[in-house]
Amino acid sequence: MPLLEVTPGVRVGERAAALLASLTVPDRFEATLSPRWRAVLVGCALTLLAPVVLLTPEGVPAPAGRAALIALVAVQAGAVWWMGERPGAVTAVALVAGAGVQFLSPEIGPGIALVVVSTFAWLRPARASLWGAAGALVLTTVAPWASGHGEGAPLWAAAALLAWSWGALGRSRSARREAEARRVMVEERARIARELHDILAHTVSVMVVQAAAADDVFDANPARARQALRDLETSGRQALTEVRRFLRTVRALDPDADADAGCAPQPGLADLGVLTEPLAAAGLDVRVRAEGLDDRALPPSVQLSAYRIVQESLTNVLRHARARTADITLDATGRQLVVEVRDDGTGGGRLTVPGGGQGIAGMRERAALAGGSLDAGPDPAGGFRVRARLPLEEPS
Repeated sequence: MPLLEVTPGVRVGERAAALLASLTVPDRFEATLSPRWRAVLVGCALTLLAPVVLLTPEGVPAPAGRAALIALVAVQAGAVWWMGERPGAVTAVALVAGAGVQFLSPEIGPGIALVVVSTFAWLRPARASLWGAAGALVLTTVAPWASGHGEGAPLWAAAALLAWSWGALGRSRSARREAEARRVMVEERARIARELHDILAHTVSVMVVQAAAADDVFDANPARARQALRDLETSGRQALTEVRRFLRTVRALDPDADADAGCAPQPGLADLGVLTEPLAAAGLDVRVRAEGLDDRALPPSVQLSAYRIVQESLTNVLRHARARTADITLDATGRQLVVEVRDDGTGGGRLTVPGGGQGIAGMRERAALAGGSLDAGPDPAGGFRVRARLPLEEPS
């Protein structure tokens, strides 16, 4: 169990707000105690309780009182081993034994009962562990008064509340760290899925069109069919190259990966020619018009986003548009790169294709991650239009 550090700069109000949130917000955090931590807890309990057996109980004959004290100490220390499996039962045993310890030796308090309560608050949600705080309050209030040392009761009661709140705050912090790690993992999975979709969907769509073209002319024009098959092979090799490049990029993010493995550069706007070349064989005439690209060096992240948006747009054209031409316009004359892809195919069907829509959603996500925006829909002039705006400078 991680220790809860006390930071002087943290306000008491913030701690109170965190405790209140732990009581009202659903808690799905799963805390566990490893055997190593249980051994550490038992060792600490024995170390803290060892001096107790040397004390002489008040108001009880020394031999019997000391034997009872030793037995209560052994019960508290031994019960801690099962804290991970039965935290509620262990907490109850520790509180009852602590009441006996505090009654026999008021000056040392309830033994390790408050440590157990703090651990219980870390292992279980605040609502479930709140009874442990209540039990500790009763213990630290009743036992001193019963032994005639009621003046120390307020101090022990405050210590009981503090012990429980430390455990609850530690659980809250651990839960936040786990939630953040889960969020990062989900975002990374989504990024990998988006990249694989962008990489494979375009090339596979081209391969499907080329295979269909080869089948259509296989008997009538064998030479053209063989050319379509060669183009199909080229597209397949291109897909393999893209996947291998992506996998090298993912491996490069691993700090334990081989630093000498290298990482091929991600595609950019200079690679649009390679992207559009196979489409001519698939029957789609692609025209590219660029403004301002020769006058400035665009950030690689912007180029990759623009490349993927063009790639996915052309994929949709092949799969859904039944278009003959597609026009790509790149304008980097201002503070943003404007990417526009128009085609002369059927327009609205792309937004309502059964099982579709992931490509357009992925393009919007990619543009948003780059700080820009993307619009996609039927073009009033006919066909379909995708228009993305990607900022070229960081916002001031």
